[in-house]
Amino acid sequence: MSTPRSCSLGMTLIVLTAIFFGMNDAMAQEDELRVYISVDMEGITGLVHGDHLGPGGSDYQMARRWTTQEANAAIEGALAAGATHILVNDAHGSMRNIILEDLHPEAHLITGRPKPYAMMEGIDETFDAILMIGYHARGGTIGGVRDHTYSSATVFSIKINGVDMPELGPNALLAGHYGVPIVLVTGDQATADQAEEILGERVRTVAVKEGISWEAARSLPLEKAHDLIREAAQEAVENRDEIEPFPLEPPFDFEMTFLRSDMADNPSLIPGVERIDGRTVRFETDDPVDGFQLMRALIALAGTG
Repeated sequence: MSTPRSCSLGMTLIVLTAIFFGMNDAMAQEDELRVYISVDMEGITGLVHGDHLGPGGSDYQMARRWTTQEANAAIEGALAAGATHILVNDAHGSMRNIILEDLHPEAHLITGRPKPYAMMEGIDETFDAILMIGYHARGGTIGGVRDHTYSSATVFSIKINGVDMPELGPNALLAGHYGVPIVLVTGDQATADQAEEILGERVRTVAVKEGISWEAARSLPLEKAHDLIREAAQEAVENRDEIEPFPLEPPFDFEMTFLRSDMADNPSLIPGVERIDGRTVRFETDDPVDGFQLMRALIALAGTG
């Protein structure tokens, strides 16, 4: 039979053990460095044409390899900066472009669609930094390779609080909601310029090509582009504390202009959505997640007329 003293000692040991392991768990969480990578394709080195960008294209398999290689360069840079967990989200088209067997073995991959957060699926407050690889300029950009905003088939422009946004804008709104800074953006020169315009001059950018027209560009050699991305990713993650999360404050006013007036018909039927003119609708929200998802729903409705 246990004595009161032995019971007391046993309870003390249990409490001390719980405290010890709890402290270890907390320290382990503090030591974690979690990096999120969103990968588009239009801004990948050497990619300029529809044949590069979808399963029906004659150059698509080559483009998939180049995209995976560019993602790997970013992963390698993040690992060199001390990343302990890396999540890659395939963010282009079918979202089944990155070749898993060729992806760096330290990275987890989200692939396929639909996804509630689309190009930012998987982002949450546990991440420390975001890298955007292969991004492109907003629709209507001179010198923007394959420039468009979310849907080249339906959308002319998307403004948030009066700012004409490239795709990285609404994505940054989600990132800011979770308090995670975007520290690196790669793509063509026009994309790099817009990233600094939207996110601030402290964001690192790598311009892997310079647009000549919508389907033509002067590109860096692949290995040179990979080296620059690897180096920039390491520096960006190491210096992530220099960059604040996207600072846009509520209310968020979304103004969406479609390519044709008929494309605004169905979106304007949604309660809370106001039609401003033939091609343009707007709505306001205090919740960036609701705003992001309603924006995507209206784009889908615009294509079902």
